[in-house]
Amino acid sequence: MKPPCTSLECCTPAPSADRVPAGAVRHVVAFLLATTVGSAACSMDAAVEEAVVSDRAAQPVSSAPESRETLLFEPEDPAWSEAAPDTSDIVFETSRGDFVIQLVRDWAPVGVDRFYNLVRHGYYDDVRFHRVVPGFITQWGVSGHPARDSVWYDRGMPDDPVVASNERGTVAFAFTEPGTRSTQIYISMADNSRLDAQGFAPIGRVVRGMNEVVDSIYSGYGEESGGGVRNGDQSPILASGNDWLDTHFPRLDRLVKARPVGGDR
Repeated sequence: MKPPCTSLECCTPAPSADRVPAGAVRHVVAFLLATTVGSAACSMDAAVEEAVVSDRAAQPVSSAPESRETLLFEPEDPAWSEAAPDTSDIVFETSRGDFVIQLVRDWAPVGVDRFYNLVRHGYYDDVRFHRVVPGFITQWGVSGHPARDSVWYDRGMPDDPVVASNERGTVAFAFTEPGTRSTQIYISMADNSRLDAQGFAPIGRVVRGMNEVVDSIYSGYGEESGGGVRNGDQSPILASGNDWLDTHFPRLDRLVKARPVGGDR
């Protein structure tokens, strides 16, 4: 018995006068195979492209502006509403060295969320420690850029109840009236627990660099270089920013950059 055909060549009939030569058959078969494979490949490419398009459509489109500088002028952007972690460490690079603040969200969730987002979006970069009163507080938070301050200076937020006490090394927002906390922050340089009853709610504490760095921040100008939001005159800072501070109070120390530990800034 003739063995079964297992190849294209053996299945091709022998040439005869009334049949197409085998070579021509091979060309036809090759053409048909190429056409079939090409069609399959095109179908596969179309399927892959459709899947990619579908996958892209399924991904959420970020509403945050591409530029961090642009985001600072869009306080209603959803990026400002991100909740901070339960605890987070923030590194502050200053002209005196680095110190670290640990935020504790359970202490003051509204304030912690605001501060955390101001940090990660660059609001505190290149600001001055404009109010340093020995034995009381070290304060910053006027951005030094008048255009930014026009957006954020009076942008208050709901108050947090006071959970932790204003002990040395704790951090809290400065404010004038209820609901007016915005961007200005102070570190207690001594036991300021008397501020608890006034509604100053700590949001965290310095966990590294208090003695070595924070204590060394220049304090020679006291209340003269802008003062506080209650009794000081910060209008020149709001009008002319860092240019005014650097001209009139050149020895003020600088906050170069703030970033969450593990952040990409």
